[in-house]
Amino acid sequence: MMNKKWATKRITLNLASGEAEKLERYCQQTGRPATDVIRELIRGLPIQMQTDLNPIEQNYSTTIGQLRT
Repeated sequence: MMNKKWATKRITLNLASGEAEKLERYCQQTGRPATDVIRELIRGLPIQMQTDLNPIEQNYSTTIGQLRT
């Protein structure tokens, strides 16, 4: 059995032609593969740790919190 460094999930990403060109130019300028660039961008995304609430409850609690301030 092969030991994998990454648990993988394949994602298809649809980009407008301008977005694809920008990504390609960036990759050429930096010498980095698109996968690494996209992975780094995803890792930099801010997330909220409210895993115990479903999306509707999260939205409701955010709205109520905004009303209280």
